[in-house]
Amino acid sequence: MMNAFFEMRGVCKSYPMAGEEMQVLKNVCLEMDEGEYLSVLGPSGSGKSTLMNIIGCLDVATSGLYVLHGREISETSEAELAAIRSREIGFIFQNSQLLPRLTAQKNVELPLIYAGVSPRERRRRAGEMLERVGLADRMEHFPNQLSGGQQQRVAIARALAGNPSILLADEPTGALDQKTGRQVMQLFQELSDEGRTIVMITHDMNIAAHARRVVHIIDGELTEGGGTGDA
Repeated sequence: MMNAFFEMRGVCKSYPMAGEEMQVLKNVCLEMDEGEYLSVLGPSGSGKSTLMNIIGCLDVATSGLYVLHGREISETSEAELAAIRSREIGFIFQNSQLLPRLTAQKNVELPLIYAGVSPRERRRRAGEMLERVGLADRMEHFPNQLSGGQQQRVAIARALAGNPSILLADEPTGALDQKTGRQVMQLFQELSDEGRTIVMITHDMNIAAHARRVVHIIDGELTEGGGTGDA
């Protein structure tokens, strides 16, 4: 694959539980191209969040191969993993996880502070990203002054601020009503059309159908589900 963003081969993940090993991921094989929009569809407890954690370098596989941008992750130190997360990956969670005492702009600036970006450049990038998600007029608002959908848009702007190689979204519409969820999915579609690489984790078949490609995970085993997107 010429433009492969990541590759997994035989990835397994186990956790010790009550003196035994509980296998959460079983021999997962997955490849993804740069610019692809992929959904991982599965019920609660299927292993999909564990898979996202490994893709996002929040956790490492017990066994198997995971190569991200040509780099084998199993051989990477914790400090290097943190650097990869900061540089390569934008996380979006079910609840926006905004800091309540910071404005929308300051929330978006947070990852840039950790990355050592200058104050002036932080303000510029935060403003640009909030404009991108349709919230240019809400920069000075605090989270409690924003609707649930607006808060999630701020979280998406925060994930985009560092210009990551990949967006990882874990149930991004789970805390939203149906109409607001559709609006957030429209934004993901636009980001995909711009060439962003996106992995979305969901239990909802209707949400998964927005992606260009769907894989299914049940009891830690992954199967290809085909493409369902609008393209």
